[in-house]
Amino acid sequence: MVDKVQDLSLRTGHRNRLRQNFLNDKLADYELVELLLSYAIPRRDVRPLARMLYAKFGGIFPMLAAPIEELCRIPGMGQNTAIFIKAIQKIFLIGYKQESSDKPIFHTQEQFNNYCKLMLGGKSVEEMHILYLDSDYRLLEDELHSHGTVDCTSLYEREIIGRAMTLGAKFLILVHNHPKAETSFSRQDVEITNTLKMKLDTIGVILSDHCVVSGGILYSMRDLMLLK
Repeated sequence: MVDKVQDLSLRTGHRNRLRQNFLNDKLADYELVELLLSYAIPRRDVRPLARMLYAKFGGIFPMLAAPIEELCRIPGMGQNTAIFIKAIQKIFLIGYKQESSDKPIFHTQEQFNNYCKLMLGGKSVEEMHILYLDSDYRLLEDELHSHGTVDCTSLYEREIIGRAMTLGAKFLILVHNHPKAETSFSRQDVEITNTLKMKLDTIGVILSDHCVVSGGILYSMRDLMLLK
């Protein structure tokens, strides 16, 4: 009984220090994960779990973006805690979308990069998203265009063109992910993107960029000068 009281006292003291360090902006990234878990699992030492999650997914964005099934495979993780993590991801994504609806999507490049990495960073299969923008680069719609396998997704040009015309979009950004870490654009990615770009040009819609998220890195076809 004494040991349990001492353990509770130590855990309470440690969590109080975490909270204070958070207020002082002195938390390491894995400690931030630990702080979050302490609210989802209030009666257990969550330091080992926080470090395990951070090491497994390689950072906070990949952890938040990981499928709930993959989170639940981590020893010590229950469904309630996994839902807690996914709810935080959802809050971030809603906030980014609202911000991008009110301001140009490139208002800050960091914000755009974070949005893409948070949306796609932990996916186990490829997804292609189309971001439809108005004339002021504000987000009209972020739509899941196609859902593929571990290394393949599809692009349907006619569907994209029709949707752009329906929404009155003036600019488009393609965003997809590569589940394999540190892989940039394939030759097929470049070819289908430039084909779509030429077709969009004929209706006065500009394809601004095609980005890929891979291994926690966001690659830009525009920055790599791969857009014709």
